[in-house]
Amino acid sequence: MRLGHLINPFGSDHTPPPETLGAFLRWALKGAWPILFVAAFFSASAGAMEAGTAWILGQVIDTAVATGTDGFFDPRNVGMMIAAVAFFMLLRPALFGMSALFNNYVVMPNVMPLVLAKLNRWTLGQSVTYFDDDFAGRIAQKQVQTSNAVASVVSEIISAIVFSLASLVGALALLGSIHPYVVLPFIGWLAIYFFLIRWYLPRIRKRSAARAGARATVTGQVVDTITNIKTVKLFASANHEDIAARDAMVTYRERALEFGAMAASFRFLLMALAGVLPVLLIGATLLLWRNGMATAGDIAAIGNVAIRIAQMTGWVSFTLMGMYANIGEVENGMRTLAPARRIEDSENAPDLKVAGGEIRFENTGFAYGRDIGGVQDISLTIAPGEKLGIVGASGAGKSTLVSLLLRLYEGENGRILIDDQDISTITQDSLRRQIGMVTQETAMFNRSARDNILYGRPNASEAEVIAAAKKAEAHEFICGLQDGQGRQAYDAHLGERGVKLSGGQRQRIALARAILKDAPVLVLDEATSALDSEVEASIQTALHRVMQGKTVLAIAHRLSTLSEMDRIIVLDNGRIVEEGSHETLLVQGGLYAQFWHRQSGGFIKTDADVEAAE
Repeated sequence: MRLGHLINPFGSDHTPPPETLGAFLRWALKGAWPILFVAAFFSASAGAMEAGTAWILGQVIDTAVATGTDGFFDPRNVGMMIAAVAFFMLLRPALFGMSALFNNYVVMPNVMPLVLAKLNRWTLGQSVTYFDDDFAGRIAQKQVQTSNAVASVVSEIISAIVFSLASLVGALALLGSIHPYVVLPFIGWLAIYFFLIRWYLPRIRKRSAARAGARATVTGQVVDTITNIKTVKLFASANHEDIAARDAMVTYRERALEFGAMAASFRFLLMALAGVLPVLLIGATLLLWRNGMATAGDIAAIGNVAIRIAQMTGWVSFTLMGMYANIGEVENGMRTLAPARRIEDSENAPDLKVAGGEIRFENTGFAYGRDIGGVQDISLTIAPGEKLGIVGASGAGKSTLVSLLLRLYEGENGRILIDDQDISTITQDSLRRQIGMVTQETAMFNRSARDNILYGRPNASEAEVIAAAKKAEAHEFICGLQDGQGRQAYDAHLGERGVKLSGGQRQRIALARAILKDAPVLVLDEATSALDSEVEASIQTALHRVMQGKTVLAIAHRLSTLSEMDRIIVLDNGRIVEEGSHETLLVQGGLYAQFWHRQSGGFIKTDADVEAAE
């Protein structure tokens, strides 16, 4: 049905989410408001039918009382009977049906993905530090939890709040048409009802937010453990992880109990109040009837409305409680997801154009906001097509230097240029499209081997994918893959983070991805660290072929892999302390020479390692 497409959940809104509730909801639902108002109109119309139902019932009873058994079916009453039948069989079902159709078919299936798409789009643009400082599982849950909560709030407002408010307005109109005296006890009852709502709901919202935060922490803890399950087993730490998860669960249980106690008392008081309404209204109408100021039909109509509103009170109280609980979850998710921790492109930033591939660091510094660490005053020019090796002990600043080149962090001092273009002034996507990278911690998606290689260039042909895999010495083992669903070779899925592959296999697929990307700048961050010597030797030729004509930055602890670099720099405490070819640096007898002579199997040793060996 075309109605299901009235809301486009996958628009191109890239505006940031506000950090206040009302503004956040307006942002989240942008693009859906006209349809939400139409859905609210049908819900209000259906709610007003409650009073109309009671009024028609009263008219039928009054007519029956007035005409008796013989006169009720007189032709003079045919019009009234047809109108009543049409109301109950046509108008009322049509309005309720349209209300249900819009809420359940038009609104709910589209609002949740509308909000989730916006939140996910925003979250993907956050900086690396945003993800470093939180659980991946917690962030993912917050996105889904918040979008679900917004969708539930919208549905509850339309189907319950708008409906019930229209029912109350209709009830007031009906009572006023019978006698103003009946309106007074109803208004008094409503005053108490709204006072209880006003007192309880903010407290329910607060406790719901606390419960949502505790639940997300439990999820984050469990996901973190499962993600690192091999480490947990290798260190026999299942009991430690169980205790950590249990501590998080204890906190969640306490928050849930606090929420439950508040919710239970709220429900009890509202249900007790609901029982008072029929007694008040029917009692008042009976007094009017005794004094000749109301009819039997009035008693029936008011009794019907009173009982219906009393029943609706329980439903509305439950809905309000759920709605405010969801609002609490929205606020909790908003506090996690909305704050901007981003590196933004400047307005109208152009794309990077790489002609030669010269890279220049000019007095570049970055210390992660601390006084020490990172890199300091790096001035370095890498000529087009030059192959630069980068060496240093752990924490010397090697990965920081590469991260700054990729603009994963914004430099605190100086600038970085590629072909005389300041990377802070061009678009980040265009920058990263021009840089191929293979890291020590290879990133694999739980998708097919083909999809993981295609990540380098999504529009590549099957032949190009296979050619890249062959160059990376990955084709043979890929052909032997089979996953739990029976998918084979390039169709086989690799498991979360490539868990079904060995470290060497993951790095070969990562190499195939970089080969397929064919970017003019290539970064190798321990690209062969997970390969055994035989496999490494077999792909060195492929690597040399891939590096031809590219500007290369290669980080390695295994110094033998850098011996053929055009130039090598040595970092120590974030500064360049040595620079030259492999042979030149050995002759200098400095830090690089110490690293080289301390190697056992080609890896840099620390002073502690040397002392232990001696």
